[in-house]
Amino acid sequence: MQRLTRRVVLAAAVMAAHCPAYVHADDIPLRIVLGFPPGASSDTVTRLIADKMRTSLGRPVVVENKPGAAGIIANMVVKAAAPDGNTLLMTPLATMVAYPHSYSKLDYDPFKDYVPVAHIAAFQLAFGVGAAVPAKTMAEYAALARKGGAYANFASAAVGSLPHFFGLLFAKTAGIELVHVPYKGTASVLQALISGEVPAAVLPISDLGALAQSGKARILASSGARRSPQYPDVPTFKESGYDIEGSAWYALFAPAGTERGLVDKLSAAAIAAAHQPDLRQRLDPLGMEATGLGPAELAAIMKADYAKWGPIIRASGFKAD
Repeated sequence: MQRLTRRVVLAAAVMAAHCPAYVHADDIPLRIVLGFPPGASSDTVTRLIADKMRTSLGRPVVVENKPGAAGIIANMVVKAAAPDGNTLLMTPLATMVAYPHSYSKLDYDPFKDYVPVAHIAAFQLAFGVGAAVPAKTMAEYAALARKGGAYANFASAAVGSLPHFFGLLFAKTAGIELVHVPYKGTASVLQALISGEVPAAVLPISDLGALAQSGKARILASSGARRSPQYPDVPTFKESGYDIEGSAWYALFAPAGTERGLVDKLSAAAIAAAHQPDLRQRLDPLGMEATGLGPAELAAIMKADYAKWGPIIRASGFKAD
């Protein structure tokens, strides 16, 4: 018996010498994977949330930028991650709601491969026109576009984006034909508006704001259910006579299979972060409204937006691949 005990002790000593020390979960960094590069508004939001969660969770929280394929690479990284509460995905509405309708083959299922954690922030889109366009309202713009020609063109910062489809939604509601002109990035769209290369654009309202304030463009309508707090003088589409709305959002997701207790802990930290006044103040200049909604609310929003945008995207005939 004594010999057996010595063998057990010896075996344990050998294992301890060759195996790394156990690391408590609170010492393992929480990765928040983002499919867009540093410097973008999505990166700013993610880093603000990460900083707040780091404090409330009492553990390291790092943002891992995985840009590429319009956010799809990040989605795939998180899909393949262990469901251990150490990896989250921060993503906009598009990858979870629009892409399943616009890609013939998508290597992830938004509803099966991820668990909703928290709805972080929402932001409105806006319809803007260049300073030389003789339209002060959406109805006046629709009348110009109805005549055809250059006024029937509108731009967005990316093909297949929510602004792209929101422009088509407006056209359908107004009973007019609009031609989408995609650009690579917001800066290119704004320059095209200034130069008159394109008469109109759909962008996040904050991206059009500075241009409008300088007198180089006008914002005709915003996409929210109510007016943007940052731009209270801009009417909504509904106020303009078009019964449409659609806010974009950023949200956190965990890999499928993550335990409920871990999801709840991460969700509570994210929601608390989104409700902190200083974070809300930081998001305000970006035209974003911190929401801080839980898993059930995020799941309901995602389901509703999926159903809303599907018919519009399919009717457009657009395919991203």
